[in-house]
Amino acid sequence: MGIKENEETIPSNIKELLKEYKPNILVITGHDAYYKKKGSSSDIKAYKSSEFFVDAVKKAREFENSHEKLIIIAGACSSFYEELIKAGANFASSPKRINIHALDPAIVASTLSLSDINKDIDLKSILEKTKYGKDGIGGIITKGTMYVGYPR
Repeated sequence: MGIKENEETIPSNIKELLKEYKPNILVITGHDAYYKKKGSSSDIKAYKSSEFFVDAVKKAREFENSHEKLIIIAGACSSFYEELIKAGANFASSPKRINIHALDPAIVASTLSLSDINKDIDLKSILEKTKYGKDGIGGIITKGTMYVGYPR
């Protein structure tokens, strides 16, 4: 399910959307940028949209605190990676403040959706599937979301 929201309105709408759709993987992305002239990379006011993404992640974590029940992938090009992870995202962009490929969050989400729910994912192999690897997206070790049966 894809929903188009302005970055500014994501935090105020996220809980209602989570209630309605009950996802186990949430991708919060859009447009972002780090502006050196506005401050250091450790100042959230130096980013175009990171503040909205961080607020949305915090609100999503108020709704579901477990990193296993709700996997959150957050951020966009040059986002404030450390604050997104601190807010509760399992995966976030951009550790090196670079532009990521638009499909990178979807690559991470689809890989997690096809990974065994009883096993920790191979973090390095997932990040290597993205265009810029660990420079563009980072995260924490997480379990997948797929129940595996036998025989398939």
